[in-house]
Amino acid sequence: MIKNSIIGTIAILYLVLLVSSCKKDANQGEIDRGLIESYVIDNNLDGVFSSSGLYYVITQPGATEHPTLNSNVTISYKGYTLNNIEVEDKEYFTNILSELIIGMQEGIQLIGEEGKIKLVVPSALAYGPSGFGDIAPNEVLVFDITLHYFTN
Repeated sequence: MIKNSIIGTIAILYLVLLVSSCKKDANQGEIDRGLIESYVIDNNLDGVFSSSGLYYVITQPGATEHPTLNSNVTISYKGYTLNNIEVEDKEYFTNILSELIIGMQEGIQLIGEEGKIKLVVPSALAYGPSGFGDIAPNEVLVFDITLHYFTN
């Protein structure tokens, strides 16, 4: 009887923790959206939110043909936090688009060769709650990207 009570209590505690962590994840999207909106206003950006929450400004559309997730892309980019702390800087970096963070996957498909785009990436489309290296958990990131070329 006591054993069943303990198991029941543990199960209830587990469910409470599970529900509260889901609630925190749901709130993170709202938090990110607010941070992005403030950043957009503070920096006078004139872009668009996608349905995923990615904010982007196409500064140069590039060629008419755009890469797909299966494309091998060569890009140069600078990534930084909303406080303008640089976290990444790569020149002529080549990779399969589907292997980049989701925000880059989505944004880079919007431009053609020699196109340029600024992405303000909510944490769920970047490195999420675990972060990566110097990038804190749930960090909203900004990327200035040039797509040099791609192959399908």
